[in-house]
Amino acid sequence: MTSTYTTGSLREVQKLDERIREIQKGLATFDERLLEVEEPALALESELGQVTERLSQMKADVRRLERAADDKRARAEKLDQRMNKVSNLREEAAVHVELDLLKRAIDADEHEALQLLDQIRRTEQTVEELGASARTARAEVEPRQRTLRSDRRAYSDRMELLLGRRTEVLAHVGPPERRVYEAFHGSGRKVVVTSLLDDGACGHCFGVIPLQLQNEIRRREGLIRCENCGVILTTEPEPAIQDLEGAPDLPPLDAVPKAASASGSEVAAEGATGESGSA
Repeated sequence: MTSTYTTGSLREVQKLDERIREIQKGLATFDERLLEVEEPALALESELGQVTERLSQMKADVRRLERAADDKRARAEKLDQRMNKVSNLREEAAVHVELDLLKRAIDADEHEALQLLDQIRRTEQTVEELGASARTARAEVEPRQRTLRSDRRAYSDRMELLLGRRTEVLAHVGPPERRVYEAFHGSGRKVVVTSLLDDGACGHCFGVIPLQLQNEIRRREGLIRCENCGVILTTEPEPAIQDLEGAPDLPPLDAVPKAASASGSEVAAEGATGESGSA
């Protein structure tokens, strides 16, 4: 059921498609923005996990050293008992040598354990500082994420309205015209319908249209396309589409603030690196 205003309707569809492309482009940036906003908190949380893992490893090393020292003490005690049972000087000397080696090994284990305990104390302080920084960063991120998700929902809602309006307008366009439009639109072409200028030129390629075709276009005698660029020509006025009224503005990506705690993360990381280096 082709309407008298077929080309006018197609121009409205074209305007709607322009708005749809703009909103699709905006929607595509939201995932990137959400990740960018969350990046400082994620970096701190990742670093906190790494330092916590190192802390667990150091505690496990201390337990290992303590067990090793306990085993050596038990062996030293047995050697002391054996010392009372030696029968000659050579055997006594051998026991003294083994006992001295064990005591040195025990001293070395205890010294290493004390060093690790000092590192554990400092690393625990680093973990506490990183944890506080991570919680602060996460608390700063969540309001910005809520705002971005709200904006994304608003754009998604507007997209649904535009697609609904597009379907409604296309319902009043005849099947042949609709096929021509959708074929051009599906190929990625942005301009499908344009105005016939007052001087008789195509409003897209500015090629001059033959007089007979100009008259047919002005009398609206069917769908007529430019012989040079193939767009549909019309003399109908440009439709006004108020589709973005009230929609939230998209902030530029470089306007997304970084969490201040990221610098604190670097300081804490340097401290943790210094501790592990001293090990």
